Amino acid sequence: MIKDRQTALACIIVLLFGFVLFYLGTDGFRAYTAETARMIQLTKEQPVFPEVTFLDSNGRTYTPAEFKDQYVFITFFYAYCGTVCPQLEINMGKVYERIPEEYVGEDIVFLSISFDPERDGPEQLDKYKDYFDADGETWRMATIPDPEELESLLTQFGVIVIPDGAGNFSHNSAFYVVNPEGVLIDVMDYTKVDEAAEQVLRILEQEAGR
Repeated sequence: MIKDRQTALACIIVLLFGFVLFYLGTDGFRAYTAETARMIQLTKEQPVFPEVTFLDSNGRTYTPAEFKDQYVFITFFYAYCGTVCPQLEINMGKVYERIPEEYVGEDIVFLSISFDPERDGPEQLDKYKDYFDADGETWRMATIPDPEELESLLTQFGVIVIPDGAGNFSHNSAFYVVNPEGVLIDVMDYTKVDEAAEQVLRILEQEAGR
């Protein structure tokens, strides 16, 4: 009888210990997957946008200083993607549509960044943006021609891009929000459009003191 109680007590202790470890390891049960854990960690670390030079669909070049005093809502994609990228950009467009016009282009700009600069030059980006009704100004599509600069940004923002050798890439996808100081302040699940739009609106309203 005593042995049974000791065994039961030992099992309870093991379960409680495992529960605590799981709670800590998942950041309070939020990080159920490696991708969720990555997003949470990035939000905690808040990396700074590295110095890069963009080449956009209009053939213009500029640095992140182009977006001084503005928030930037970002996705990473490549135009020849036949899997997640189209849905990623469709969902970005849905977030864009949910943000009041008074903010768009003034307090926030949308920026889709291609990590395939060899194929996604201005002409290709210009065609691609039209599929999603991006205007090229308040919602821009650009790439980063310099490989080292591109790699620096991908690393800073935890974007994993793995070429398959046949022109395609395996990659993770999310929404990223950079503040006017160039700091990454939020990473969001790109499938949760309403939540993302509400969060962006909260950020903008707080900034405006409304």
